[in-house]
Amino acid sequence: MAEIVVTSENFDQEVANSEVPVLVDFWAEWCGPCKMVGPIIEEIASNTDDKFKVGKVNVDEQMELATKYKISSIPAIYLFKGDKVIDAIIGFAPKERIMAMVNKHI
Repeated sequence: MAEIVVTSENFDQEVANSEVPVLVDFWAEWCGPCKMVGPIIEEIASNTDDKFKVGKVNVDEQMELATKYKISSIPAIYLFKGDKVIDAIIGFAPKERIMAMVNKHI
């Protein structure tokens, strides 16, 4: 499954109303650590087995979502179940750490 571009317009459909947990990467083009974690998130998205979904929120384009979820440092990798954040990693993390967080909740 490919990454979903999450926006204010599709947040409810893709994240809040999802039947499976959603891993959301809050990022920006200018962010160095975001560029390092991007390929990891992409790889995770391609291997989800439909147990969870993966989305990306560009904080510069989606300030409303960044404000709503109090994003003050990026990358911020949040795991949502419905519209609730159930776990998070702030800053760069290797694939193993991200998957350990996801696997605790699926």
